[in-house]
Amino acid sequence: MPSDQSDGLYLGLISGTSADGIDVAAVELLDGDVRLRAGRTYGWPAELRAQILRVSQHQPQLSLDEFGELETAVADAFAGAALQLLSDFDIARSDVRAVGSHGQTLRHRPHGPRRFTLQIGDPSRIAERTGCTVVADFRRRDVAAGGQGAPLVPAFHQAVFSHPEEARAVLNIGGIANLSLLGSGPVLGFDCGPGNGLMDAWCLRHRGLEFDAGGAFAAQGRVDPTLLARLLEDDYLQQPPPKSSGRDRYHLEWLAPMLNGPAISAADVQATLLEFTATSIADAVRRWQPACRRLLVCGGGVHNGVLMGQLGARLPEIAVESTAAHGVDPDFVEAMTFAWLARETLAGRPGNLHQATGAAGPRVLGGIYPAA
Repeated sequence: MPSDQSDGLYLGLISGTSADGIDVAAVELLDGDVRLRAGRTYGWPAELRAQILRVSQHQPQLSLDEFGELETAVADAFAGAALQLLSDFDIARSDVRAVGSHGQTLRHRPHGPRRFTLQIGDPSRIAERTGCTVVADFRRRDVAAGGQGAPLVPAFHQAVFSHPEEARAVLNIGGIANLSLLGSGPVLGFDCGPGNGLMDAWCLRHRGLEFDAGGAFAAQGRVDPTLLARLLEDDYLQQPPPKSSGRDRYHLEWLAPMLNGPAISAADVQATLLEFTATSIADAVRRWQPACRRLLVCGGGVHNGVLMGQLGARLPEIAVESTAAHGVDPDFVEAMTFAWLARETLAGRPGNLHQATGAAGPRVLGGIYPAA
């Protein structure tokens, strides 16, 4: 197979809806192969992360000056993470064809007459600081074409994880959980409900910890069936794809009315939130990919042993396993996706699967910000 003129080394940058760190992946794309050369997660400055989480959950309202300063701070953090990876792994800037930057999502409103999605992190500033060409703002072209703008990972999942003889699903558990369904027909992809976001927020409030490591907090509680039933009545779960959601939907203010009634211990709420995530994922797999025989899991949730155990218990007929079993580090699948999408944009190829997002058709995604 001849080499694609756009082949080479790309960086992918993403901070998901949990804003638990900036994932950076250096990805070799050559002759159809995808290889992770280096990957690392870099933490946000504590106050900047706290501000991102407050704003993404509607508090506080920002002035234009404050918004501009936040976008600049996010861009600096992204650029700093990219440069740190290059330094940590002794990679020359000149070896990087382009950086694919997802940005930090603050709002996702893919419905209504003025639909929009908003990811911040000024790509011009990232290009200036890194000295690399940057491809960014991937989601808005799909939204402009009538799509959800999400998820964009199904095209990458199809390229890397599909199997001609087995129906599979790829599950990313970040702040929100999303599924890519890989079978004999068109690839389907959608956000299936909450991932870690509600559990993280509840753990932070009651334990002062940014996430529930290994599911230890949830393991101390018991599922409250009344609360679980209320959560599972969420109308988003019943909507057919294409659909997408975000942290601006599933947050503690959304949860608060459902806690009215007899007091529930904090550990029992955490256990119920974990069960909510597992059940909503399992229900979506059964409903939309009934022939599925393998569920490949990536994202932060793969490290929550209690959650993985619950998924296996609810899908006993399906092999539930990490993408690591297929040679892809589960912590960097999304960052690798945006390195791959940057290559597709430079090559002039569509990056969306419009049947997954609901867009009017295939679209070349993102804008290109040259290094000089």
